[in-house]
Amino acid sequence: MTPSDVKATLSFSDGSPQIDLPLYKGTIGPDVIDIRKLYGQTGKFTYDPGFLSTASCNSTITYIDGDKGELLYRGYPIEQLAVNCDYLETCYLLLYGELPNPSQKEEFVNRVTNHTMVNEQMQFFLRGFRRDAHPMAVMTGLVGAMSAFYHDSTDINNPEHREIAAIRLIAKMPTLVAMAYKYTIGQPYIYPKNDLSYAGNFMRMMFATPCEEYKPNDVLVRAMDRIFTLHADHEQNASTSTVRLCGSSGTNPFAAIAAGVACLWGPAHGGANEAALNMLEDIQRNGGVAKIGEFIKQVKDKNSGVKLMGFGHRVYKNYDPRAKLMRETCHEVLNELGLHNDPMFKLAMELEKIALEDEYFVARKLYPNVDFYSGIVQRAIGIPVPLFTAIFALARTVGWIAQLNEMIGDPEYKIGRPRQLFVGATPRDVKPIAQR
Repeated sequence: MTPSDVKATLSFSDGSPQIDLPLYKGTIGPDVIDIRKLYGQTGKFTYDPGFLSTASCNSTITYIDGDKGELLYRGYPIEQLAVNCDYLETCYLLLYGELPNPSQKEEFVNRVTNHTMVNEQMQFFLRGFRRDAHPMAVMTGLVGAMSAFYHDSTDINNPEHREIAAIRLIAKMPTLVAMAYKYTIGQPYIYPKNDLSYAGNFMRMMFATPCEEYKPNDVLVRAMDRIFTLHADHEQNASTSTVRLCGSSGTNPFAAIAAGVACLWGPAHGGANEAALNMLEDIQRNGGVAKIGEFIKQVKDKNSGVKLMGFGHRVYKNYDPRAKLMRETCHEVLNELGLHNDPMFKLAMELEKIALEDEYFVARKLYPNVDFYSGIVQRAIGIPVPLFTAIFALARTVGWIAQLNEMIGDPEYKIGRPRQLFVGATPRDVKPIAQR
């Protein structure tokens, strides 16, 4: 952090002395006012529900400019990474700060590939769940359970432990997601294969059966790899902040990531692509494309309670750069599978067209976001809707670990402890029960 020559002066109209607060400049983005000594000097807290104006840490990993629609991983634009790099190169970049050269990439890919199997006892653990359990309920359990299986890498303060936990988590998440899926549909688990790419291996574990040889489709594998890359990190969002807060207590890396999985489950966060697809299915059931005008009318009516899912974003006040890339992939996949005439996909494309042209949506910048397109792509590939968020968790694991490692390496890091504005009862006495 670079101190600024400028200071922020805070003055009070009640006669309390004014104080100067230091200002820090980032390399890009807004300056921050350092309020760490505010309570000590004034006895006052700041109030910022939802952290709308609060920087909770300093970071070198991901930068978002919501007004420009810009997303950078370690300085590289997401548009360039999605086109020129695969997911494991992106993982290397997020973890170590630079893109790998050919020998570094080979070594990293080998390390990840050789850790993809999970302990056989995970199968018994899975059997404890009902077959119709939501995959995210299963994933929170499985990821948390990893600390019981791999207790040689649970010391969050040991850099070597964090390193091996990072490799294990990145390598084993696809295996666990595929196992959770196979369990719910009653098919045998498919073991990972070391000669396949990361995304190719995942597709095989998801869709192969022991009855026949499975050949991954390159277009679909590339689409899956792009979904992983576009979701790999996204700055201090709810689940990443949860991982950091959880890790700040010194808990083990697997527990911190399990907390991230649990947070991601919410429909306002990782569940958004699931919610977008459920919305499309609802419109389809109620008359499909013919009734889309009626649906749009309800969306515009504040009193209808009908929400447009998969459009707009809390941070991007412009077009989500990930959505642009996912849109290309979406059309590639629909072409490859000959699905452009499928009623559900026709409906999605019609909704996209309206949102990009209708003055109501354009004025409010309610563009289709990455969740809208990735939901459509995953459904086309054959992934059931309840599994979407688990795949998001798989992709985001590397971002969570990179952020966790950065926090623990930060000399300024302390256990997270937000304060509050208390508006409850003032002190009072307990009356005997007969007098209440």
